[in-house]
Amino acid sequence: MASWLDSLTLYREPRLLAVLFMGFSSGLPLPLTLGTLTFWLAETGVSRTEIGLFALIGISYSLKFLWSPLIDRLRLGGITARLGRRRGWALVIQVPLALAILALGMTDPKTDPGLVALAAVIVAFLSASQDIVIDAFRIEILTADEQGAGAAATQWGYRFGMMAASFGALYIVEFGGWQVAYSVMAALVGVGMVTVLLTPEPAGSAAALAPLPGHGAGERITLWLKSAVIGPFADFMLRPGWVAILIFVVLYKFGDALAGVMANPFYVAMGFTRIEVANISKFFGVFATLAGLAAGGVVVYRLGLYRSLFVCGIAQMLSNLLYCLQAMAGHDVWLLTVTIGVENFTGGMGSAAFVAYLSSLCNVAFTATQYALLSSLATVGRTTLSAAGGWLADQFDWVLFFAVTTGAALPGLLMVLWLMRRFPLGMASPRPAVAAD
Repeated sequence: MASWLDSLTLYREPRLLAVLFMGFSSGLPLPLTLGTLTFWLAETGVSRTEIGLFALIGISYSLKFLWSPLIDRLRLGGITARLGRRRGWALVIQVPLALAILALGMTDPKTDPGLVALAAVIVAFLSASQDIVIDAFRIEILTADEQGAGAAATQWGYRFGMMAASFGALYIVEFGGWQVAYSVMAALVGVGMVTVLLTPEPAGSAAALAPLPGHGAGERITLWLKSAVIGPFADFMLRPGWVAILIFVVLYKFGDALAGVMANPFYVAMGFTRIEVANISKFFGVFATLAGLAAGGVVVYRLGLYRSLFVCGIAQMLSNLLYCLQAMAGHDVWLLTVTIGVENFTGGMGSAAFVAYLSSLCNVAFTATQYALLSSLATVGRTTLSAAGGWLADQFDWVLFFAVTTGAALPGLLMVLWLMRRFPLGMASPRPAVAAD
């Protein structure tokens, strides 16, 4: 018991506190272009089909791997010289991110939904770019022994950032309106900016920007493309079954994403107030998710990657059926508490297993770019594929809609079974922190 308690002192390390606050900055913008925004749209009378299409705003999270090599290796002149590679890029992104969130709050979904969409697209693009920097920053400032604790600190900070932009934003709307809420969220981007300024640049950052060998600009550009762009993807494609891996990454959380994009319109349709939604979904739900993340970590440790993916996937799939009961019961606050508690807890379990799997797939030589690729693909279900959620909700009643979202989780689960049988020893690069199946 003493050794477990002693290990908790690791979280007092200042670098891990920095990772926590960076996670907060990373999680803050996401609800402002998805959940919180869809609540605003539903209140102003925007159709369900149009709200579903707004999920496409998050496509930047799915494509961020395309420009991640630029953020990884491109110098910013005097900014890089003064602040360093990671700190410089972080601040260059965070300043316009705060301004874009402020501008989004000044739009009006009722009179100009196109302008709302444009502002939200800009916020999402800058947020995805910030994630690239923060992921690399986290990996590079921590030692090998601190990476596991760093992943936990990032997840907790990320959830608190999401809670501030969902639970906190809805409370602010109740008393000050949407413009005030988005203005406060823009100011909270300053948490990440201050953290970056107070955190030293990772060791070895300058060496990574050293001029490449070569006798001309063309040769140096070719060498840069090979090392920074082609190398990480070529390495990933050398492993057996890489296409199946990518398909699985897209599909695993699809059922959750399809239901999630219509969650806030569903609450509005059932007659729940802002305060009820804020208290249950945006506050209590976050702590249920954090508990699920902890439980999912135990499941991964006990069962290994593949079996934990299947068990946690079954749990998160079945939790969608509670929304069918909620749709039949209507405005029942206690049932909503149970529904959201179970759904968020099982979703946290699935996320823990999924993140462990994604991390295990990364070659330590290309962690930043490969993780950007995998995490980008993981958002496809939440953005591109889930955009049809609004159309489905218009075609069916709510009970049938959530039954369909439950079935949408089956392809991902079937792929887990297939991968488990085809590659019983696992296809990931060896990672000491993850137990083999």
